[in-house]
Amino acid sequence: MSNSNLTRRGLLKTSAVAGAGVALPTIFTASSAAAYTNEPTGSTVTLGFNVPQTGPYADEGADELRAYELAVEHLNGGGDGGMMNTFSSKALQGNGILGKKVEYVTGDTQTKSDAARASAKSMIEKDGAIMITGGSSSGVAVAVQALCQEAGVIFMAGLTHSNDTTGKDKRANGFRHFFNSYMSGAALAPVLKANYGSDRKAYHLTADYNWGYTTEEAIKSSTEAMGWETVAAVKTPLTQTDFSSYIAPVLQSGADTLVLNHYGGNMVNSLTNAVQFGLRDKQVNGKDFQIIVPLYSRLMARGAGANVKGIFGSTNWHWSLTDEGSKAFVKSFGEKYGFPPSQAAHTCYVQTLLYADAVERAGSFAPCAVVEALEGYEFDGLGNGKTLYRAEDHQCFKDVLVVKGKENPTSEFDLLEIVEVTPAEQVTYAPDHPQFAGGALGSCNNGA
Repeated sequence: MSNSNLTRRGLLKTSAVAGAGVALPTIFTASSAAAYTNEPTGSTVTLGFNVPQTGPYADEGADELRAYELAVEHLNGGGDGGMMNTFSSKALQGNGILGKKVEYVTGDTQTKSDAARASAKSMIEKDGAIMITGGSSSGVAVAVQALCQEAGVIFMAGLTHSNDTTGKDKRANGFRHFFNSYMSGAALAPVLKANYGSDRKAYHLTADYNWGYTTEEAIKSSTEAMGWETVAAVKTPLTQTDFSSYIAPVLQSGADTLVLNHYGGNMVNSLTNAVQFGLRDKQVNGKDFQIIVPLYSRLMARGAGANVKGIFGSTNWHWSLTDEGSKAFVKSFGEKYGFPPSQAAHTCYVQTLLYADAVERAGSFAPCAVVEALEGYEFDGLGNGKTLYRAEDHQCFKDVLVVKGKENPTSEFDLLEIVEVTPAEQVTYAPDHPQFAGGALGSCNNGA
């Protein structure tokens, strides 16, 4: 459904979102008499959905917006209520948030940190957004999270997998439901060892920004610990579309495994190029050559088609899960849009419910009250089993899925199969783990 249609139906407040090059005021325009930034005074409350509507992660952004629209519908009492019916907390009543109807504005991050900050700033200053959520890039998430900390609003991160988001760049006003690079490595390593052995030579191609760096570090650390050797790690631009020049050297490196630390359109293109170069048909060091994709999504699998068959990776959630929360969400989303949701859609829907629930439990929209309600919060019924929002770093800890591309898919959506549900205990780490060192939450900020 187009934004113009949503506007006519009164569900969407339009937002004049600034581009990356537009200078914006540095003072957030909340009333000096307000207790906190953008304190709602009328019958509505505005949320800001900041997603990639253009750029390499646009497919993820489109699915995120679908999920946000569905969450708003459910919060306002429409539809079948989705996971509000399975959520262990029963604070949400379908009458908005604290009795205020939920409205929203949107922005395009363009998968660029400057553009994302500009759009988030516009939503806060011009539209009165009290919470910002979204993103499909960890660079964007880190930038917007810092902005929200300065502005005195809550940031509920969307799809962001870099360790940095709840590591060295964590902030008291920011929260992440999605899993991270370390968790992917911890979940994947035992499965890779069982299937490919402990004597492998790996070549990494890595997206040149903070998500790529921490994912490369996590996979290298976990695979080297089980005996693998890293023969090379090469950075690739986020804007790259043809990876042929990066694939060719792999053949001369002596590597028998290629790790693609790529996501979205980058992964679709690099995997396609690797298959075109015949890597999957080769034998090196007496072993069948293997490719690994640490972070998978259904949307990526669909884009890569048959090239994903048999390739291992990890994912935060998958629509084929049979718990009651997942089934409820898949039903709601599928009936509204005609196809199953992605992991990006899932985490964004869940984050919206978690924010609304925290406000209800706190009895206030004040950021510091929301922070207190979310820190150390344990919940269930939202599709990942029992989950903890850890107080020390605002990272959710839950089960992680190891998946692989299906050999015989039954539909265009049935492309990944779950091979292991890794329990939360196996992917849990100490708050001061070296891969997350260097940052401090600081204090929550109510803004005005």
